[in-house]
Amino acid sequence: MLDGARLTAYDVLDGVTSRAAYANLLLPQLLRERQLEPRDAAFTTQLAYGTLRATGTLDAVLATLVSRPLAELDPRVLDLLRLGTYQLIDLRVPAHAAVDTTVALTRAIVGTGASGLVNAVLRKVGAGGDRAAWVAALAPADETDRLSLTTDHPRWVVEAWREALDGEDELERALLADDAAPEVHLVARRIDRAELAAQAGGDPGPWSPYAVRLHGGDPGRLAAVRSGAAGVQDEGSQLAALALARAPLEGGDTRWLDMCAGPGGKAALLAAVRPAGVHLTAADRAEHRAELVRSALAGEDDVDVRVTDGTAPDWPEESFDRVLLDAPCTGLGALRRRPEVRWRRTAEDVAPLAELQRRLLDSALVAVRPGGVVAYVTCSPHSAETVQVVAAAAGRRDVEVLPVAPLFPEVPGLARGEYGQLWPHRHGTDAMFMALLRRIG
Repeated sequence: MLDGARLTAYDVLDGVTSRAAYANLLLPQLLRERQLEPRDAAFTTQLAYGTLRATGTLDAVLATLVSRPLAELDPRVLDLLRLGTYQLIDLRVPAHAAVDTTVALTRAIVGTGASGLVNAVLRKVGAGGDRAAWVAALAPADETDRLSLTTDHPRWVVEAWREALDGEDELERALLADDAAPEVHLVARRIDRAELAAQAGGDPGPWSPYAVRLHGGDPGRLAAVRSGAAGVQDEGSQLAALALARAPLEGGDTRWLDMCAGPGGKAALLAAVRPAGVHLTAADRAEHRAELVRSALAGEDDVDVRVTDGTAPDWPEESFDRVLLDAPCTGLGALRRRPEVRWRRTAEDVAPLAELQRRLLDSALVAVRPGGVVAYVTCSPHSAETVQVVAAAAGRRDVEVLPVAPLFPEVPGLARGEYGQLWPHRHGTDAMFMALLRRIG
């Protein structure tokens, strides 16, 4: 009989490899369908997420042991080799258990012929020792390559985080924190936070006055989450929405816009915290994402959801007092929650995204009236997606930068110049970037 936890973990890997699935969506679905015992479900999660996160290091090990390029292997065999190698070098599962169960999976999924290869390779992996021994054996050429192997980040991501952190002092700690399984954060929208914490068995978040941090359990089972009174939202994302709401404004304050609103978490928080009389418009270019926004805003009055492209929107110029631009980005700040993204994204993805971000920010600054404020937000610390995009807009004569950190005096280590930057190792949040721009005229 096949091991249910390992088979489910493999099915997640296969979905990511063969269908470009997202593990954070596929894994919960499989766990519900297969009704694994809690202990097996936890092991499945550790195996699936850990193997996906460690793909680069696992492949570096396997490349020394397989006689042909890994790309020439049957993708199913490669995923099985990764699954077994992760157990051996990171979880230190006894060799007989890791090897025998993976060989059994291979025989059932691929066939007897492939099981011999998997058996031989995994036995060599086990003989080579744990991760530290393998990193030493691979002898990385420089410090960046060493960090890439030890922290499971592609070299270009290590370089991007180094630049954003301005040096080496925190780099390894930040990258390791980015590998840790994140807590689930809740946001109290139409419920008192203390009541939500009691209902969920969690603790108030340290930074957002609406945040609750959980230590386990399924948030989807909470009555407040099911009703929409609360939601699942990283505390960093909450602060990004609050930055817009707290920014000092000149003139009237009755028209707010969330410009790239899907799937709706920030729009829902803005709807909850806005003063009376504020109308909220939430827009997204994709109908299916706009539908998610409608769901998130269900029950809220004085809101409208539009399907429109932010680079060519359907609203007149100077229509809004406050604009939130949560721009499409590489997602390098949320790698804890999406372990496969670090290997799916490449350095070549950055330039076209940065160009889109600049166009969207220009459009946001046209949409806001003189005296109004735009909050530019990305879930990425990459300089090309953050400070460089904002610097281009801030060079205009009709734009001034507002410092972010004074709006959050309770949050240490937030300032990145005049901008705001959250980090998993400093704040226990995703690596969210925030900038505030006031249009003057």
